Amino acid sequence: MSTEENKAIVRRWSEELFNQGNLEVADEIVAPTYRRHDPGDPFVVEGPEDLKRLVSMLRAQVPDLHINVEDVIAEGDKVVTRYTGANGTLSGMQIFRLVDGKIVESWANRDDLGALRLRGVISFNGASEVEIPYQFREVDS
Repeated sequence: MSTEENKAIVRRWSEELFNQGNLEVADEIVAPTYRRHDPGDPFVVEGPEDLKRLVSMLRAQVPDLHINVEDVIAEGDKVVTRYTGANGTLSGMQIFRLVDGKIVESWANRDDLGALRLRGVISFNGASEVEIPYQFREVDS
């Protein structure tokens, strides 16, 4: 696949899967052997079914979820996106590796702490204390 074709596949990840909640897209663009590397995920995501579970959970907890892809860079079998979301309170980058038109692996890095602080979920009580009254939970689909 060309880098432009790979970039189009990755755009579908953000636009159709996460923004629109079209879970069937996972079957079209994600390999059965897919592995997601994201320390912020509440569970290990392997394959399209786990990804659908994650997307459903995130969309249930954040109904206004919308990812704005700001930059897309591709070289070889990798595509990198820089994105913002949650009305500007979230920023992150993600690297995708594709093989034969399918995403086989991805690595995500977000400013989760900054996002929680900007949304008022956590507050800083002095220089060394952080109060975190929020816990992610999985929802039944």
